[in-house]
Amino acid sequence: MSAEPSRAPGAVDVGTVHSVDEFEALARDRLSEMAYGYFVGGAGDERTVRANVAAWDEHDIWTRALVDVSARTTATQLLGLDLPTPLLVAPTALHQLAHPDGELATIRACNAAGVPMVVSSIASTRLEDICAQATVPVLLQLYIGADRGFTREFLQRAEAAGCAAVELTVDTPIWGTRRREAVTGFHLPDGVDVVNLRHETGGERAAVSGNPSAGGSIGEVLGWTISSNLTWADLEWLCSTTALPVLPKGICRPDDARRAVDAGASGIVVSNHGGRQLDGAPPTARSLPRVVDAVGDAVPVVVDGGIRRGTDVLRALALGARAVQVGRPVLWGLGAAGDAGVHRVLELLVTEFDQAMALSGCAAVDDITADLLTGDHTNR
Repeated sequence: MSAEPSRAPGAVDVGTVHSVDEFEALARDRLSEMAYGYFVGGAGDERTVRANVAAWDEHDIWTRALVDVSARTTATQLLGLDLPTPLLVAPTALHQLAHPDGELATIRACNAAGVPMVVSSIASTRLEDICAQATVPVLLQLYIGADRGFTREFLQRAEAAGCAAVELTVDTPIWGTRRREAVTGFHLPDGVDVVNLRHETGGERAAVSGNPSAGGSIGEVLGWTISSNLTWADLEWLCSTTALPVLPKGICRPDDARRAVDAGASGIVVSNHGGRQLDGAPPTARSLPRVVDAVGDAVPVVVDGGIRRGTDVLRALALGARAVQVGRPVLWGLGAAGDAGVHRVLELLVTEFDQAMALSGCAAVDDITADLLTGDHTNR
């Protein structure tokens, strides 16, 4: 099967684009119906997709007056990494569906912006090739499938390639039902492959199992990449198997967060898979503070889901996150204008975050505290 042609060819002047929403509109015009449906879609009625975005706006920002913010810094640390801003590119699959250069375009933009990239296991570019071009930290998002030996090999590849950490997806025992994919007949077009989920056999790459060129839904195409029998013992095993920090991704409950720390996790990623798994899962803006309260200072907490503006980044940090991850906006930039589009998306988010810090009276990331959102200012 071949990819559908772009529907609106032509260069985009990214300097004239001033919001993530504009980039989504541009990408929708340029992507095939199948690719756009795959990236934008969520599970069920997509209630959680919408709630992820809306929930951040439920928090007013109680700005501080007469604070000297003339010398601001957005710099922070995460897992020992020095970050120029508390922002990472979230793991999203198959970037070549958005642009021929795929993840290589994304990592070029990340390099230019100084933003780390979390590479999906379902990337359409080899992990080693991405890391070879990276000048920023690269993290690996990992699924544990039925073949634990393959998982161990993949971890060894990540270590050898210089990855900084591993995010283990824990919210996907099975694939959620996404109607858009069934309607558009989701498939892997010619030239696009899940290259990191292949065994090396006698110099040839062979599928682990399954039929990745079949069409119909993500479950039919890539169901073989995951396993429904994972338990906390698998997280313990993973933490003991690699020297890399391991962060379970897909935590929404405080009790699960505490259990993850007990199992050896170096951090927590509060996520609901962008609303692509269980429709009706809580938006991450609501689950984040509960998880933060549960783990305290034991490990850093990262959050993704619905981050669309710099003010959302500020809200997330005020709720206790150490950093945020951004997924779909990066895909919209990639689909609209390749690495230039991704860089512009990251530039917009960083600029908006810096402005939000200034306007709320924060000269440094550590100044972004819970009282900015609670309205309780008696202790300041």
